[in-house]
Amino acid sequence: EEEAALRAVFPRDPALFAEFFPEQRRFRLCGRVLRIAEHHGSRLGPAGAVWEAALSLCRFLGEQNLELAGRRVLELGAGTGIVGIFAAMLGAEVTLTDRPAALPQLRENVRRNFPGGAGGPRVRALSWGRDQRHFPPKFHLILGSDIVYDPRAFAPLLGTLRHLVAPPAQALLSARLRGGDAGTSHFFCQMLPPFFRVQLLRREPENDIEIY
Repeated sequence: EEEAALRAVFPRDPALFAEFFPEQRRFRLCGRVLRIAEHHGSRLGPAGAVWEAALSLCRFLGEQNLELAGRRVLELGAGTGIVGIFAAMLGAEVTLTDRPAALPQLRENVRRNFPGGAGGPRVRALSWGRDQRHFPPKFHLILGSDIVYDPRAFAPLLGTLRHLVAPPAQALLSARLRGGDAGTSHFFCQMLPPFFRVQLLRREPENDIEIY
């Protein structure tokens, strides 16, 4: 009877509690350890998880020995913030951006990896197509991982990139190929080229991820 009473009170699906009791994960990337909390649940959706495209972009940053010390970096659609946090560990001055609902998770992960605050990324809200005017195009590098998947967001994302990526700034975007000819490949091969010089830097066939 006691067990039946508990079942009546507590839902069977533990994922319902995931936003309140996040999964704590440790990632070792290029000799650095990152501590990331993932808030799996309906409130954050895809922003609550670390995706393979983010890990691929972190490895690319580490392997290329890019000179990031003192460089101003902004991450779009940061989600858990793992890419921007990794860039900050490499010495960059990082601003993590996402929609407002994702900001508490970003701040939490910044605290986990920069407990004293020094060198840690800033966290700000940025909704594509609307808020970019609040961000002067002063950044050296724009980062994004797995943010090119919903065709409805392609136009606002393009507008945001056109504002932020002012010469000599560059962008590094990693994405899993989704949606066929009208999906990810359409954004990189059709929408970006009229405004940017687009170069495929790495293809990972085993997981359908490309870095531009």
